[in-house]
Amino acid sequence: MISVESLTKQYGPFTAVDHVSFTAETGRVTGFLGPNGAGKSTTMRVMVGLTPASSGRVTVSGRSYRELVNPGLEVGVLLDASAQHAGRTGREILTIAQQTMGLPRARVAETLARVGLTEDEAARRVRDYSLGMRQRLGLATALIGEPEVLILDEPANGLDPAGIRWMRDLLRGFADAGGTVLLSSHLLHEIEVIADDLVVIGQGKIVAQGSKSELLAAAGTLVRTADVDRLARALHEASVVTSPIDGGLRVDADPELVGETAHRAGVVLRELRPADGAGLEEMFLELTALTSRDDTAREGAAA
Repeated sequence: MISVESLTKQYGPFTAVDHVSFTAETGRVTGFLGPNGAGKSTTMRVMVGLTPASSGRVTVSGRSYRELVNPGLEVGVLLDASAQHAGRTGREILTIAQQTMGLPRARVAETLARVGLTEDEAARRVRDYSLGMRQRLGLATALIGEPEVLILDEPANGLDPAGIRWMRDLLRGFADAGGTVLLSSHLLHEIEVIADDLVVIGQGKIVAQGSKSELLAAAGTLVRTADVDRLARALHEASVVTSPIDGGLRVDADPELVGETAHRAGVVLRELRPADGAGLEEMFLELTALTSRDDTAREGAAA
């Protein structure tokens, strides 16, 4: 289990992470979502001891990462697949990890096979790897110690559709076997497919968290009509909160109330359904609409 308690990280006057608290539970995949510059990568770097927190605390299985004697045996980490020695072969990089953790030599070949890197690919220098191959090697390094926790930042980046399906199955199996997975990704569909729980961050603050089913079920009603303005006025007069979305409205009310209001207003509806069917992308865009950063100068500090 990963526990984040009131975590704050400041760079001078700029607050990249602002009193963030959440838990990634054992046996579940937690999707960590947010727009560029929201504070996802900073939070994950603090988790694994690469960036000191200004205040707050992060523990993995009850201890801070810095307290772990041989961290690779307890926490598998992949934050940047490109941050690997370009002049070494894939096998050499994994062998260094094996030796550092004090693992048997056979674990190298076993792990290469687990992530789908062939003998020929393992013998190539990393400079000749595609991004997808680097992701597989990074996952191999995270998995070789057979940890109980995985912390992964954009692990599907560069993978083809078959690779994404493979990664999804691997992480689902890891969690189902009792592991803990914290997964950051901009591929919202993949998060929607694999995640059990969601944590959404914007401008360094948590804007939503909970189980995927709860968050999507609480999304209200999706309604579409040729007369959006008229329906919006009628719902407003009924003290119902609405927000525009893709030729229609997301409404903070159940479908029955929306249908009755539209009928009284003489508005013909083209679509009326619970908004959970609209999927994660629409929920994400709505939750982060007020917290997306346009100031790219800040993104490097808070990504």
